[in-house]
Amino acid sequence: MKITNKIIIAIDGFSSTGKSTLAKKIAQKLGYIYVDTGAMYRAVSLYAMENGFIDDETFLKKDLISKLADIDLKFRYNDELGYAEIYLNGKNVEHKIRTLEVSNRVSKVAAISEVREKLVEQQQKMGLEKGIVMDGRDIGTVVFPKAELKIFMLAEADKRASRRHKEMTDDGKNISYESVLKNVTVRDLMDTTRKDSPLIKADDAITIDNSDLNVDETFDKVYKLVVQKIKD
Repeated sequence: MKITNKIIIAIDGFSSTGKSTLAKKIAQKLGYIYVDTGAMYRAVSLYAMENGFIDDETFLKKDLISKLADIDLKFRYNDELGYAEIYLNGKNVEHKIRTLEVSNRVSKVAAISEVREKLVEQQQKMGLEKGIVMDGRDIGTVVFPKAELKIFMLAEADKRASRRHKEMTDDGKNISYESVLKNVTVRDLMDTTRKDSPLIKADDAITIDNSDLNVDETFDKVYKLVVQKIKD
């Protein structure tokens, strides 16, 4: 479609609701820039893990905060994949950040105010010229409260866990469904109860429950909203 005016599309919601997949497809269709904010928090979590700041038993928050200035995050477009991958201090960590170990720690890292402040500032700069699709937990409430279109994604926990488990096993990871379901439910609790920028639906966001929708059906439903908003 021919775009005459660019908007900001904010997609928030629970983990494993397909936010990133949806955002990528919309960005590709419109020729917009796609930003996966979850990847940014995952990359910081990976940095914390690799530097011994967080493990199963301890979390050295002050040590991580003191090193935030040393963390450089960039997205670089991959022509073969058709979307941008995240780089941590010059290294492609797109695959490293998708492990269950990172998933189990990202909510704790994302709850740190200093981490959120650093990343939100970067995210807001990315949207200055609009024409952007960004997904995360607080895009429509904190990062872009004036976004022209806000989508809030949700789905039943067991169905989200099934999707995530299939995605991980298809990628060759040996992981049980039960551990994935536990991760989903724990992250839901942490994301919705943290003090700084908790996961909540913006008053003007449109709720999309894709418990019983596949990827294409979800895209078609949201894309109709996008087209109408751009026309408006």
